[in-house]
Amino acid sequence: MNRKVLAEYHYNLKPVERGYNRRTLYINVGTKQIIEKPVSDFMIDKFVGGKGFDLYLMWHGVKDSTKWNDPENEICVSFGPLCGNTSYPGSGKSIVTTISPLTGIPVDCNVGGHFGPYTKFSGWDALEIQGKADEEIIVFIDGDKGIVQILTAPDEHINSHILAEDLTKEFADSEDKHQSVSVVSTGEAANHVLITCVNFSFWDKRRKVARLKQAGRGGTGTVFRDKKIKALVVKYS
Repeated sequence: MNRKVLAEYHYNLKPVERGYNRRTLYINVGTKQIIEKPVSDFMIDKFVGGKGFDLYLMWHGVKDSTKWNDPENEICVSFGPLCGNTSYPGSGKSIVTTISPLTGIPVDCNVGGHFGPYTKFSGWDALEIQGKADEEIIVFIDGDKGIVQILTAPDEHINSHILAEDLTKEFADSEDKHQSVSVVSTGEAANHVLITCVNFSFWDKRRKVARLKQAGRGGTGTVFRDKKIKALVVKYS
């Protein structure tokens, strides 16, 4: 599909060391700013990863007065030091935090799928997303080439059971590489109600479909759609 690149950031690829990349990825979908932030020894010692990193980033990113639908509200997605290590059950999890449209306070939920491990292996210990886009966008992390892009997304079907499969096929290098792509998306309901989820995909090789796991608490999908994010896509081969 022909997409316009609204912003692009190149970064150096490097292996995960002792569970950490020692950097997080900040994206403002309103200003189109993409930067990396360092992970300090203090963050690792006191907050470890996962929910700890999410709340640390939100603490420094929002104010007491921030509402769920303010551009300042953040969606943070973090991956712990064991993320993607198949020696440990449940290591495919991601932790999502945001200010909930249901309660007005921070909420967290955990979710499976391949997005967490692929983003971890692509070079990031957490994602921090802020701002509001002025048009429908996709955030694409290419963990093979070390590129982060904000792309236009005007025409896709919005519901995850269709969108995740379409984007998997679009961003995979070839038909036998569908398993290397994971998509985070929501659906039409998130445009209308407060209690919605975000869906994290993984490619089922046997069934040849993109299957979904849910970060289901607190209305995370509603915040996602309020920012006009149609999807987050990561590719790691």
